[in-house]
Amino acid sequence: MHTNWIQDTQALLNSKDESAPTRRLALQTALGLGYAAAAMPLIAQTAIQTSGEGLVEGEVTIDVNGFKMPAYRSAPKGKANLPVVLVISEIFGVHEYIADVTRRFAKAGYLAIAPELFVRQGDPSLYGEIAKLQAEVISKVPDAQVMADLDATLHWASKNGGNANRAAITGFCWGGRITWLYAEHNPKVKAGVAWYGRMEGQTNANNPKHPIDLVTSLKAPVLGLYGGADTGIPVTSVNNMKEALAQAAAKGNPAAKASEFVLYPDAPHAFHADYRASYRAAPAADGWSRAVAWLKQYV
Repeated sequence: MHTNWIQDTQALLNSKDESAPTRRLALQTALGLGYAAAAMPLIAQTAIQTSGEGLVEGEVTIDVNGFKMPAYRSAPKGKANLPVVLVISEIFGVHEYIADVTRRFAKAGYLAIAPELFVRQGDPSLYGEIAKLQAEVISKVPDAQVMADLDATLHWASKNGGNANRAAITGFCWGGRITWLYAEHNPKVKAGVAWYGRMEGQTNANNPKHPIDLVTSLKAPVLGLYGGADTGIPVTSVNNMKEALAQAAAKGNPAAKASEFVLYPDAPHAFHADYRASYRAAPAADGWSRAVAWLKQYV
């Protein structure tokens, strides 16, 4: 019986059936299967575990031009006209850490929603190597697709207790880059918080521009939270973005002028990811306090 249950679960996770993505997310969240082996080494569990008491939370389905995209949302029970925060995952997708982040924002009074932005290209939880995950899934996700998915997510939120005119976005690593992009893309967004997201690099058909290329048309101020010991995003890259923002501010862009960076000197990449060995409690807690204050200031 136990063996059959495992086989049935794996079959569902691998299913190509049209209804499978939403059921797959529910299983991943319930079973913790969203922790990709690529995220190793893991610590025993998330350092912060937020109770769902007083919240409505769980899986929802968002229609994107006929495509059913799964997402995880948390919000205070019985509340309407809530400010909205879009929560954008790392390359490992929406798993318990990201779900918990939505609960943390819900406790602060937001409708927080984390869409599964890789679902058309593949399932990150089935990959055990970061390089393979990047090559076979993440690199195939077009920025234009992501922007459209986030527009649809914000529209869904506006019909389900959220106020789309009081919207913000935050994201981690891959999601940090998307935070910068979406703060330029959608004028409804009032603020962004980018956690160690890439800001420059080579371009291609799926990633035609990077955040540093878009600063002159930035529509919402972004708080950048970065690690000084991040081997993937050097301090020089942070400084390049600061200079680009300063130039955009000098040309009259108020969002660029208001954007800020906080650099944690000894923090590595993914210092907020409290299910990974890269987690650093002090910078993570300080960054979270700054993120909440930033959103409160603008949203």
